[in-house]
Amino acid sequence: MTYTKITESPSNHDHLEQLDTLSILTKMNEEDQKVATAVAEAIPHITQLVDGLAERFEKGGRLFYIGAGTSGRLGVLDASEIPPTYGLPHTRVIGIIAGGDKAIRKSVENAEDDTDQAWKDLMVHNVNELDVVVGIAASGTTPYVLGGIAEAKKNGLLTAGITNNPGSPLATSADIPIEMNVGPEFVTGSTRMKSGTSQKLALNMISTALMIRIGRVKGNKMVNMQLSNNKLVDRGARYVAEGLQIPYEQAEVLLKKHGSVKAAIDAGA
Repeated sequence: MTYTKITESPSNHDHLEQLDTLSILTKMNEEDQKVATAVAEAIPHITQLVDGLAERFEKGGRLFYIGAGTSGRLGVLDASEIPPTYGLPHTRVIGIIAGGDKAIRKSVENAEDDTDQAWKDLMVHNVNELDVVVGIAASGTTPYVLGGIAEAKKNGLLTAGITNNPGSPLATSADIPIEMNVGPEFVTGSTRMKSGTSQKLALNMISTALMIRIGRVKGNKMVNMQLSNNKLVDRGARYVAEGLQIPYEQAEVLLKKHGSVKAAIDAGA
């Protein structure tokens, strides 16, 4: 297979150690501005993924992210935000990182090189044909991710691959390739930078669009968010007051009685 490993290409900038702080930050920002354009070009395939996810979610399916290092951590981050933001149980969107949860904070040696482990990690959750597996790998060559995607496809699951190397093994093996060519990193090969930023943007789009599609948002509000602190209770009360056109104090009572913005609005309508 022949493809250009853009993520390992030399930076567009050199002699970084000779730059002053303002120049470093300005040049980094210039590179970052290329990221949103690269993500925009992947929207047709992101659309395909979200539509496939929504169809399966309605039938009880789940979304799994698999990745190693920065990519794995970003998947775990996105999954961890779903319960508090949209009120779904943590078992519906699940982030799996090579090396296990301890790898979220510290790198686990050789974890990403195990081709078989991702499928074993997925099987702990008894994955089935209604589930969707999204592999995340800037290089598109991570053995942990490639092995998981291959086994998921073999077992009838819908798969997608988020990568920053178009034409990479991950892009060609997944059912839905999400390829974001952000160009060389500011520091050569440091894919936690532009590549990681593009992955975060894509994950935001995937999970947010999915939550909207399955009815976890009303208007533009997080009506199913968990009321886990005073800030969120206050936000929820304001949402209820606005939705029902009632005083804040009355809305707060309704919210605390029914436990969610949606339930309070439905009860007060």
